[in-house]
Amino acid sequence: MGKVIGIFNQKGGVGKTTTSINLSAALGRKKQKVLLIDMDPQGNATSGFGINKNQLDLNVYDLIQTRATAEDMTVTTSAKNVNLIAGGIDLAGLEIELAEKDDWPFRLRDAIEAIKDTYDFIIIDCPPSLGILSLMALVACNYVIIPVQSEFYALEGTSQLLETIHMVQNNYNQDLEILGVLVVMHDARTRLATDVFDEIKRVFSDKVFKTIISRNVRLAEAPSYGQAIFDYDSLSKGAWNYKALGKEVLNRVNGDDK
Repeated sequence: MGKVIGIFNQKGGVGKTTTSINLSAALGRKKQKVLLIDMDPQGNATSGFGINKNQLDLNVYDLIQTRATAEDMTVTTSAKNVNLIAGGIDLAGLEIELAEKDDWPFRLRDAIEAIKDTYDFIIIDCPPSLGILSLMALVACNYVIIPVQSEFYALEGTSQLLETIHMVQNNYNQDLEILGVLVVMHDARTRLATDVFDEIKRVFSDKVFKTIISRNVRLAEAPSYGQAIFDYDSLSKGAWNYKALGKEVLNRVNGDDK
């Protein structure tokens, strides 16, 4: 049965979508069958693969509202072995629509249950919030990866983020684990980045991935071409970083983190 991994941080601009796209592609290149679910109303993971969300009849909103099955709305991407369920602006009003429904925490989990055997990994790109969409995603997950920038305000809001994860563990999903904390947009040339990285390691200890995602212009350019970094520039530092992350994620999930 496929492992479900949420990429989660309530802060915006911390590389969640970049990580969702490129980790999915990295795992696909390792012969893993991957489904990426775009839970962000902005749909950046969808457009980052060159898919026009406005031309799709169905997206994750319809999945959560049980108007269609996951199989009905799955589309192929340009990345090897990676499929996608698109996000879209419809999700923006979903929190109001579901707020009074007793079953809302479990809707995404139940909706993807039927296809978990089809994939080795299901990656969920969570929105930058602590609202219903993120909570639904965490309830559906086996693991969560927390991307953190090595910048001044990196750890701001971390306690609230961890409280949210613990709340989900205590009330909805006791099997949820933090797979790792991923340092992103790292510039090793600056003293600040080094100091912040040391503080992240102090706070999260062995949960910090050995792989660091360096600040890389090719990573920033790739989504505008609708490609993962491996297809856009396979020799870039960003490609090497995400290749290493894919290997490390596989090792951690398989209990062989060496």
